[in-house]
Amino acid sequence: MNHSSTQAPPRNNGPMFAPGAGPWARTNGGRTQSSDSDTEREYRSTSRSDPSSQSQTRNSRGPNGPRSPEGRVSASAETTPEPAPPIPYWSAKRHLTCGNPTPGPPWSSKNIAWRGSAPGKLKTANAALVLCLNIDVDPPDIVKTNPCAVLECWVDPHTMPSHKALEAIGSNLQHQFEGLSLKIAYKPILDPSLEDLRRFCQTLRKQAKDDAVLFYYNGHGVPKPTASGELWCFNRDYTKYMPVSLQDIQGWLGSPGVYIWDCSAAGHLLHNFNIYAERRDHEVNMLHSGYADGAQPMMNSLQLAACGANENLPNCPELPADVFTSCLTSPIDIALRYFIMNHHLPNNVTADMVTQLPGDLKDRRTPLGELNWIFTAITDTIAWTTFSRETFTRLYRCDLLIASLFRNFLLAERIMKNYHCTPHTYPPLPATNTHPLWATWDLAVDTCLRQLPDLLAKSINPGSATSSVPSSVGTTPGRIGQTERVDPTFTAKQTGDKPYVYIPSRFFADQLTAFEVWISRGGSALTKRGPLSLPQPNDKYNGHPETNDVVEHDNSSSERHLVPRKPPDQLPIVLQVLLSQPHRLRALILLSQFVDLGPWAVHLVLTIGIFPYISKLLQAAGQDLRPVLIFIWARILAVDSSVQSDLYNTQGYRYFSNVLGLRNEDNLPNSSEHKAMCSFILASISRDFPHGQAACWSERVFDNCYDRLEEPDFLLRQWTALCIAQMWDSNDEIKVYGVDRGTQDKLIGMLSDDSAEVRSAVLYALGTFMGASGSADLTKQSGGGTGTMYQLEERVHFRMEVAVATGATLAIKDDASPMCRKELLVVISCLVKEWRGYFVVCAWLYWEEDRRWRSGTMGHHHPLFPSHVHEDEVTSQAVAEWLEGFGEDDLLREENRVLLSSFFTIFVVLLDLSVDPYQEVATNAQTIVDYITALLLDSPFARLESTSLNFPPTAPMDRMDRRGSPQLGVRSRVPSLQSSPHLPPFPSPSIDRPSLSRSDTMTSTISTGVSNTIKRTSSFANALKVLTGGITFPTTSEDGRSSPSLANALLTGPIKLEQLESSDTFRVPQANMTLAKYCSPYDPQGIPGSDAKQPSSPHPSEDSQSPMDFLPCDVMEALMEEDMERLRARRRAGMHPHRHHPIGGSLPSPSNSTFSMDSTHSSVILGLGTGAKIRDVLPLKSYYYEWCSEYFKEPQMRQTEADEPGSVQYNYQVWRQKRNDEIIKSTQTQAPIAEISRWDRPVATLAVPGHPLTMAFHSFDRQLIIANETDMISVWDWHTRKRLNYFCNGNPRDTSITALQIINQDVGGIILAASSDGIIRLYRNYDPSLNEGPLQTVSAFRGVNEMIQVRQRNGLGGVGVVMDWKQSAGTLLVGGDSRVIKVWDAQTETQGLDMDTNSDSPVTAIVSDSGASQTFIASFADGVVKVFDRRLEEEDAVVRTYSDHASWVQNVRWHPKLGGQFLSASTDGQVKLFDLRGSDNAVKTWNLQPNGISAFDVHPVSGVFAANSAINSIYWRSQRIVVQSLAKATALSGFNVSTGLSMFPVRGLPSPFIPRYSSLVFHPEEMVYAVGGPDGTVRIMGCKLP
Repeated sequence: MNHSSTQAPPRNNGPMFAPGAGPWARTNGGRTQSSDSDTEREYRSTSRSDPSSQSQTRNSRGPNGPRSPEGRVSASAETTPEPAPPIPYWSAKRHLTCGNPTPGPPWSSKNIAWRGSAPGKLKTANAALVLCLNIDVDPPDIVKTNPCAVLECWVDPHTMPSHKALEAIGSNLQHQFEGLSLKIAYKPILDPSLEDLRRFCQTLRKQAKDDAVLFYYNGHGVPKPTASGELWCFNRDYTKYMPVSLQDIQGWLGSPGVYIWDCSAAGHLLHNFNIYAERRDHEVNMLHSGYADGAQPMMNSLQLAACGANENLPNCPELPADVFTSCLTSPIDIALRYFIMNHHLPNNVTADMVTQLPGDLKDRRTPLGELNWIFTAITDTIAWTTFSRETFTRLYRCDLLIASLFRNFLLAERIMKNYHCTPHTYPPLPATNTHPLWATWDLAVDTCLRQLPDLLAKSINPGSATSSVPSSVGTTPGRIGQTERVDPTFTAKQTGDKPYVYIPSRFFADQLTAFEVWISRGGSALTKRGPLSLPQPNDKYNGHPETNDVVEHDNSSSERHLVPRKPPDQLPIVLQVLLSQPHRLRALILLSQFVDLGPWAVHLVLTIGIFPYISKLLQAAGQDLRPVLIFIWARILAVDSSVQSDLYNTQGYRYFSNVLGLRNEDNLPNSSEHKAMCSFILASISRDFPHGQAACWSERVFDNCYDRLEEPDFLLRQWTALCIAQMWDSNDEIKVYGVDRGTQDKLIGMLSDDSAEVRSAVLYALGTFMGASGSADLTKQSGGGTGTMYQLEERVHFRMEVAVATGATLAIKDDASPMCRKELLVVISCLVKEWRGYFVVCAWLYWEEDRRWRSGTMGHHHPLFPSHVHEDEVTSQAVAEWLEGFGEDDLLREENRVLLSSFFTIFVVLLDLSVDPYQEVATNAQTIVDYITALLLDSPFARLESTSLNFPPTAPMDRMDRRGSPQLGVRSRVPSLQSSPHLPPFPSPSIDRPSLSRSDTMTSTISTGVSNTIKRTSSFANALKVLTGGITFPTTSEDGRSSPSLANALLTGPIKLEQLESSDTFRVPQANMTLAKYCSPYDPQGIPGSDAKQPSSPHPSEDSQSPMDFLPCDVMEALMEEDMERLRARRRAGMHPHRHHPIGGSLPSPSNSTFSMDSTHSSVILGLGTGAKIRDVLPLKSYYYEWCSEYFKEPQMRQTEADEPGSVQYNYQVWRQKRNDEIIKSTQTQAPIAEISRWDRPVATLAVPGHPLTMAFHSFDRQLIIANETDMISVWDWHTRKRLNYFCNGNPRDTSITALQIINQDVGGIILAASSDGIIRLYRNYDPSLNEGPLQTVSAFRGVNEMIQVRQRNGLGGVGVVMDWKQSAGTLLVGGDSRVIKVWDAQTETQGLDMDTNSDSPVTAIVSDSGASQTFIASFADGVVKVFDRRLEEEDAVVRTYSDHASWVQNVRWHPKLGGQFLSASTDGQVKLFDLRGSDNAVKTWNLQPNGISAFDVHPVSGVFAANSAINSIYWRSQRIVVQSLAKATALSGFNVSTGLSMFPVRGLPSPFIPRYSSLVFHPEEMVYAVGGPDGTVRIMGCKLP
C-alpha cells in the first residue's frame, strides 16, 4: 500500500488527558501505530516561507501527480483506493533547519528569573516588633476625636490595666505576624528605651547574618516623626520622648531589611530612610569599592509606610487605631468589617455576626478559609496584572512573609485611601485601589455573608461543648478569629433540625471558565505590541510598552513584529486552584493548554510560582493526573533545564521512571507519547548532571529505554535513544553496562529506521558513546572514545570502537537526509580523534595511490597482497612489510588487514562527504579531512625519501586538454578560509573517475585494491587543495561561468577576503539555517593573506627536514602503536583517575616521537601526537538534542495557523484549491476539443541564456522552469513573460542538469533538479512575488552513486540522471548512466530496493504508473523499453521487454486516456504505441520525423503528442514541430521554426549528457507546450480552441 493511504491523524492535537474533562475530550490522541508517514507528524507548524508546507489541501485529487486522467484505467491488478489529500513532501521541520535549533523570536530573548534570584532578593530571618504606645498618655502633637479609634491589635487598651494591655497587644501582634509566617522568630519590643532598642536591634542583626531583618514600628503613643527623619522612643523612666535617628537604626540593623512604619507622617521616615541609605551606599562604594560578597546595598531594603509625610492616620471609631497593621497582618478581619460598613445586606447581618463567621483560616473547606483563599488569589492577581514582572518576582515570590505583607498592603491601600490616607512603599508601586478585581472580591464576600444567618442559626448547639473548635489565629474577643469558632461540620442534635450545608463560592469555577474562554478564543494568536500584548521585560507596568522601541528585525516577514497576547488575568488564580482537590484536574488541564502556547507561557507560569505546587503534585497517587503532569513537566524542562536539580533533590524523577517502565498501558492514554515525554524528562535530568545520571541508572531507566527502542511510535524510539545518549555521556560505568547488553549493536541495527529523526537520534547516541559531547555547554571538553571498557580486552575494545563507526558509516553514507549525514560525521570525528594515526596512514596510502593514478603508472594489484609487490610502488611494499611484521599468526594478520580496511573505508566516505552537495555536511567533513591532512603533512611520511607529498600532482593522462595543461574537475562552491602555510598548490581532481561501488564492504575495500577504491568523483588531492588554497577562486570564462584555477589563484599571491565575497560562490541558494563552521587545524592567524604574521611552516627547515632513513612500514607501525598507547592510557586513567604519567624521555621510534596529551588529559609518550601547530578541533559538536527538544516547546494541542479557518495561510490554500479545481475542470472540457484542433497558436516567446535543454511546467501556477546545458536554472512566468528567478544549481563543471521536476504542486511547489554527477537538489521559495523569503536549498543528496561511463555506437554520450516523481506515493525513481534504477522514499528519505536494469545501456526515461500500482516503464539508449514491477525481487523486477525500436529511445510516456498502453519515441523519428496486455510488438507506429527526433512528449490529459525534428549537418537552419492526435491519422499541426543558428555547431552537442540540441515539453494541465531552441529561444505554443 502506498504511503498516502496510511497517513494518520497528526500529533498536534496533543495527548488526551481526561475523557470528558474540558476540551481534552474533544482532542484526537497521538498515534500508537507507526507508518511510513510518521516522520512528518512531529512538526505541523511549518515554515511561513514555504508554500509547500501549508496545510494539506482538501480535495480528492488523483494519486499520480495532479490527478488521474478521466477515463484512464490502470493496468495494475490492484484496486486503486480513494485518493488521499496530497502530502507536502520535503516540508517537515528537519527540512527547514537540518537539525539545527531555531532561534526564538526577538521578544523571547529576555526572560525574568523566576526562582527569586532577581537582584535584591530578600529572605527574612527575624523580626523586631517595636510598640511605642505609652497607653493612657497621648502624645502632644496628636489631637484625638471623641469617639475615636482605640483598638490596637484588636485589643481595647482601656478595658484593662495599661501594663496588661501592652502585653496583650504585643502578644496579639506576635500571633498576627505568625499567621503570616511561622518560620521567623518575632521579638516584641514594648515601649523600649533608647538603649534597649539599640541592644535588641544589634542582637537581631547578629542572628540574621546576611539575611533580612523585619523592623516594625508602631508610634501611636509618641510624637510624629520629624521632617529630618527621626522617630521617637522613651527614656528609662518614661519621662521623656527620646529621638532616634534613622541613621542610627540603619547602623544597628544593617542591610538588608524590611521596614513597616505605622504612625502618622510615616512618609517622613520612608523619604529620609532612602536619603540616608543612598548616602551610606555611596560611602561604602567609595571606601570599599562596594559591599562584600553576600551583603546587599541599603537601598535594597523594602519599606511600607502607613501614610504620607503630611497625613495623619484615620481616627474612625469603626476601625482599629492600627488599621494599617490590621490590614497587613489580619486582612480578612478588617476586610469583612470594611465590607459591612459600606454594604447593606439582607437579614440584618451585623458586624457582631461577622465576628462569628465559622471556619478556620487554614481550612479552605470552611467559609472563613475559603474567603482567605479567595483573597489570596485576588490580591496575587492584582499584583500580577499591575506590577512589572521583576517587581512581582521580587516582592511576591522570594519570601513568604514579604509576599504576605505586600499582598495585604493592597487591601490597606484600598481601605485607607477612602479615609484620605495614602499608604506608600519602597520600591514605589502603582495604585491598585480601583482594580476591577476588587469588585470580584466584594461579590465573593457578599455571597458568603448572605449565608451567615443560616449558618449561625442552624449550626450552633449552645448546649454542646463540642460545637466549637479552637481558632488558630487570635486570642481576644472582638475580632474575627475569636477563641470559640463555630464548627460548620457539627451536626445538631435537636430532632428534625438539619444543619445548614454551606454552599461554596463559584469564584474559582468562574475564573477557570474565563481562563478556558481566553485559551479557546484566540489566546494563542499573536498581536502587535500595545496594551493587549505580552508585557516585555523592559515595560513599565500593565503591559504598556513604548511603541517607539519596537524594532523590525525582518521586514520580509509579516509576523516578526508580532508578539503574544497579554496573558489572562486569571493565571495566578489558576495557580491557587491547584490547592483544591475538586478543581485540580481541570486547572491542570487548562494550565497544560496554556504552557502549550510556547516558552513565553512556561516562563509566565514559573514566574507566578507554579513550581512548588507542580513539584508536590508528583507525590500524588492519582492516576488521572499522570498525563497532564507529564505534559507540563516536559514543557518546563524544555524551557528551563535547571529544574533537573529540583527533581533530583525531591526524587521526582522516580515518578517519570515509573511511568516509562509501565507494562500495563491501559491506565495511561496515549501511552507511547507520554512515555516519550518521560524519556525526554529523564534525558534532561541526566544531561550535564552526573547525579541525575546515577539517579536514572538506579531506577533502571537505561533498561526501560533499551526495551522501548523498537516501539511502533517513532517519537518514543527517538527519545529513548536520546535518553540513552545523555545517560552514558561521559559516564564510563553506564557505557560498560550498555556494551554488556549489546546496546551499541542494537543502535546500529536501528540505522535503517524509517524515520530520519530516529536515525539521527541513534547516531547522536552513538556519538556520545564514542566520546562526543552531549552537553549544553559548547566549551565542554569532549573526547575519550568509549571510555575505559575495563571488562574488555584491549584488542576487543579497539575492534569494538572501529566496528561501531564502520557500521554507522556503511548504513548512513548514502542516506538522503543531510541531517543524518551530519550526525554521522560526529561519530566519525570521535574515531578520528582517538585513532588519528590509522587515519594518517590511510591518508598517505590514498595520496600515493592517487598520485600514481594521475601519472598513469597505476598497476593492477593491491598492496595488501605481498605476492604482487613491485619495487616502484611504495604503498604496496609498505603494507606488505607491515603485514609481515605479524609473523606467522595468520589470524592476527587478517584482523589487522580488516581493521585497516575499515579505517580506509571510513576515510573514503569522509572524502565523499567533504564534497557533499549539502553545504553544512561538506563543511563539517572538511574540518575532519583537513585535520587528518594537517597531521599527515606534519608526520614522518612527509620526510620519507620516496614521498610525493611535497610535489604538486598532475592531472591523469586522459584528462590533458589540447594545450597539454591539466583540466580541473570538481568545483567547490563552498567558501572556506582554511589554509596551510607554505604548501605547494594541488589542482582539483578529475571527475571522470568511476566511483567506488556503494555496496563494497569494509573487507573487500582493501582486498580489491586501493587502486579501485580511489576511483571516485572526488579525490584526496581535492582535500589537500582545500587545505592549501582555502577555496577554488573563480575566474570568468567565455560562457560567464566561473572556472576555478587554484594554481593561478595561489601564483597571484595571497587571497583577500574581499575576493571571497565577490566570487560567484554565493549564487548557489543557501539552506534556511546553517550552524556548521569550518575549524582549521592551524591557528587563525595562519590564513594566507591576513595581516597577521605568517607562522612557520608545519614542516621544519630544510636542514632539519633531511630525508629519514627509516621505512614507510616503520612509520605505519609507529603511528598505529601511538594510537594503541593512547587507548592504554585512557584505560589506565579510567581505573586510576588521579594517577598522572610523568613527562620525560623519548620513545625511540622512527616517527621522532613527541609528547602528546591523550583524550583523558594524561601525558603519555606517544609516536606522533597532534603537534604543536595542530589545533585539537575534534570531535565535532552536535546540536541535534537541542533541535529535538524544540518539539516540547512547540504547540501540540491546537491547529497550525495554516489549518485555522480565517488565517492568511488557510485562506491562501483555500483560494489555491479553488483555483486548481477550476483549472482541472476547464482542462477536462478542453481536452477532447484539443484532440481535433490545431496546436500552432503562439502564446509567448522567452529568451534564456544558454541552451534550454531541460524544462518543466508547473501544473497550476503559470511558471516554467528552465535549465541550460550547464548549471543555471531560471524560473519564468510564461503568461507575463517575466523572469522570476535565476540561480546556480552548483553542480561541478563539465556536468549538466539533466532532469527537472516540481513536487507539491497543489500547495505550492519545490523544484527537484538532478545533475549528471548523480546529485539531486531541492529548492523552495523560487517565486519572489509570494514574499515567502529568499530562495533556499531544501535538501541535497546523491540520487545515483554507481555512475558509469557510456559511449554509444551512434556517437551519443550518456544521459546523466533521469527521474520520475509520483506525488501520491512520495516515491522518486532515479536512473540514467547506471545499471540500477533507485527507488527513493520521500517520506523516509531512504532508498528501497535497487532495480537492476539488466542492460549495459543508460536509462533514457522513466515513467510511473498511476494509482497504487507498483509498475513503471523505463526506456534505454539501445532502443529497448522495459516494464518493471517493484513488488518483485530486484533481479526479477523486469516483467516485460520491448525491442521494437532500432535506435536511442528519447522518451516514454503513458497513454493519457487508456490504461495499460504507452508511447515511446526514438531518435530515428519513429513513435510507437505498445499495449501491456498485447504482444511484444508495437500496436501502432508513426513515422513522425523522418529526419530524426530531437525531443518528444505526450500531453498528460489530452490525447495528443508532439516532437520536434533533430538538428543535423543537413537540416540545421530550422526545426519542424509536429503535433499528432492519437485519434486521427493525420497530424494536427506541423510547422517549422528557426533555430537561430548561423551554421551547424561543429563542437557537437551542448552537453555530453543530453543527446539533443533542443527540447519540448507539454503543460501538465493546460493545452500548452514549450519548445526550446538551440539559440536560447523558448516558444510557448498553444492549442487553437474555439
